Formats: sequence, structure tokens, C-alpha cells
Amino acid sequence: MSNQILIFLLDTILGLFSLALLLRFYFQLLRVPYYNPISQFLIAVTDFMVRPARRFIPGWGGLDLSTLILAWLMECIIVTSVYMSQGYNFGDNFVVASGIMGLLGIVEIIKTTLYIVLMMIIMQAVLSWINPHSPLAPLLDSFTRPFLAVFRRHIPPIANVDLSPLFVLILIQVLLMIVAGVHREITAML
Repeated sequence: MSNQILIFLLDTILGLFSLALLLRFYFQLLRVPYYNPISQFLIAVTDFMVRPARRFIPGWGGLDLSTLILAWLMECIIVTSVYMSQGYNFGDNFVVASGIMGLLGIVEIIKTTLYIVLMMIIMQAVLSWINPHSPLAPLLDSFTRPFLAVFRRHIPPIANVDLSPLFVLILIQVLLMIVAGVHREITAML
């Protein structure tokens, strides 16, 4: 019982922190407006780790790799703590187990990224029906535009209804199924 509580707390706290790091990374990557409350919140919450990490992990090609690597490390800690609580002994083959935990961390980052895009698109669609002039609309638009643009180029609006979010959501669901299969295959190597 105490293991379950510890796992829950670690997963919640580190998972939310990993989510904040990933959002910060993607907001910078997709050039989401810097001076909005959500961007400012993400910077305030994660700056205490990102700034020192930038001394050791340089950016590359305009990417803030320190933020992405910190998110990956958080996911690796979560995955490792879950396996340790389930009684997995890392001492038997530490190098292989560390590599597998690193791969599972990457899989979790990909899965979280897909869920972020999924939620942003759903929020944008709902907001466009309820309040299209909300202050959140430009943030969601700048985040989702690159994903929707791929389908908007090939699928015109039908009766002024943009179907590109539907196709992106279908693609994300397919990718989530693939990621779940990869996760199962990696865990089978343990």
C-alpha cells in the first residue's frame, strides 16, 4: 500500500513537472507567443532547473535541448521507480536495465507529446465553438497550426467546416496504438 502511494506521488509530481518541461520545450519550438500567462507560468515553474542545465547541455539548431533532456530524465525516474516498486532487481544486469529504462523514458515522452497535441486540438475545437476570441485562442492556434497545416493543404473545408482536426486526431490515435505496442516490446526485453 505504501508503495502505491509513493508511486502515485512520484508519478503525479514528476509527471506534472515533466509535462511543464515538455510544454516549455514545444512552446519554444513552435514559437508560441512568449508573453502569455501560460508561457510565463511554465518558465517560472521550470526555470530553477533549466537555467543550470543549460550550462552543461547546450542548445542545438535553435532547440532547447536542456529542457527536453530534463523532461526525459523525469520520465526515466518515474519509470524506474515504478519498476523498483514492483520488485524488479536492477542489480542483475544494470547496463541493460538502464538502457531499457532510457528507452521507456523516450516512449513516455513520445506518448505525452501525442497527448499534448491531442488535448490542444480538442481544446482549440471546443473553444472555436464557445468563444473564438478568447485570449487562449492565439496560443492554441500557434501550437496546433503546424500539425493541422499538413492536412489543410490537402483537404479543403467542406461547407466552411475544417476537417483537418479530425484527421489529426485519427492519426494521433493510430500513433498512440503504435507507441503502446513499442512499449510492450521494450518491456518484454526486461
